[in-house]
Amino acid sequence: MDKFFKLSERGTTVRTEVLAGIVTFMTMAYIIFVNPGILSAAFGTTPAAQAAWMPALATATTLGAAVMCIAMGLFANRPFALASGMGLNAVVAFSIIIGAKVPWQVGMSVIFVEGIIILLLVMSGLREAVMDAIPMNLKRAIGVGIGLFITFIGLVDGKMVVGDQATLVKLGDFTTPQVWVTLIGLTAIVAFMALRVKGDILWGIIVATIAALILGVTKLPSAVVAPLDFRTFFAPFQTPAGTSSIALLQVFTPTLLLFVFATMLSDFFDTMGTVISIGEQGCFVDKAGKVEGVRNILTVDSVAAAVGGLIGASSITTYVESAAGVAEGGRTGLTPIVTGVLFALCAFFSPVIAMIGGAQPITAGALIVVGFLMMGGVRDIPWGDLEEAFPAFLTIVGIPLTYNISYGIGLGFISYVLIKVFHGKTKDVHWLMWIVSAAFVVTFAMPAIQKLVG
Repeated sequence: MDKFFKLSERGTTVRTEVLAGIVTFMTMAYIIFVNPGILSAAFGTTPAAQAAWMPALATATTLGAAVMCIAMGLFANRPFALASGMGLNAVVAFSIIIGAKVPWQVGMSVIFVEGIIILLLVMSGLREAVMDAIPMNLKRAIGVGIGLFITFIGLVDGKMVVGDQATLVKLGDFTTPQVWVTLIGLTAIVAFMALRVKGDILWGIIVATIAALILGVTKLPSAVVAPLDFRTFFAPFQTPAGTSSIALLQVFTPTLLLFVFATMLSDFFDTMGTVISIGEQGCFVDKAGKVEGVRNILTVDSVAAAVGGLIGASSITTYVESAAGVAEGGRTGLTPIVTGVLFALCAFFSPVIAMIGGAQPITAGALIVVGFLMMGGVRDIPWGDLEEAFPAFLTIVGIPLTYNISYGIGLGFISYVLIKVFHGKTKDVHWLMWIVSAAFVVTFAMPAIQKLVG
């Protein structure tokens, strides 16, 4: 095992990797419950019909994450975990299936097709080339922006920050038990870090779980096992009711092809940002900003997107919450394998994990701390240089404030190219940056384009 996963070479141990895998799972286990909840809205027109699809969607979500986490560990040997992507699942449910009024099988076919296209880009070397073409300071900004994004997610999940019609966000109500669970978990993690306790994030989550049980934020499960349901598997090759052809063949319309492009771009750059930022945190990014072994990482991620569409789980993608496991010391593929095994167990015992994954304040403190750990790269950005600093600034603020990693990256890319043009330094811009920036312009104009094509 030491030789296969290079444990000694990377300065880690089996115990550390197992702990990191558990922590990664704990911070992303919410997807087991959130993803089926979001997707079910597009699978039925009534609450009863939507509830009927929950077991199938839960099976797809857990098994899809399990298989792809294990694949990442075995094939790429890096501490990246995968699961159905937040944001894209909402696009599939509300924009594609409900908005475009297509059967759910066709919506999943859109994801299947974009996954295949991204895989072809990886195999051609183009996806890796784009990553290498990005200036180093933009890469640093992506990591910092994602750190702020994770922190913001933690604050929102923990009810410390809530919505407000007048100011968009405001301070939460500190008399609520959810906020107290968040504060207890956050304080525990910081205390364990200060005392240099191994597994500080995991122990903090355990403390938060105990607090959540005491304060009634979560409760012990009423059931132990749940049956598996494979109705959504092979969705692109099913023939939807009321149609005469398989779902995959119904994707090739102007509107749905635009969705293929939009989801592909989001998938492409969400993963890129996640890999770069976590790679820096895990110390496997070189001085030029290149991620070691990135081809294998991107190959697994691309296959995962297609698999997500194939089994009806929405796009499966590399999770930014993997940073929690890396912060715990995870450095090899053993970390996501442990995470994958836990996801597989949840396919059978999802009611048991519901008391943790279903109560977001329990893991909110961990997300806040992970965001803090990812902020270090901000010190290396040359803030006195407008050409480098302003695109970095837009990236950093754009990611959390648009609640979308790829949108923040797009703002940074476009501004970088424009500033170089204004300074008469167009030759300094890599040709791939021109193409990608143009693609982002198209993405931002997508609503207008969709109206034009009907």
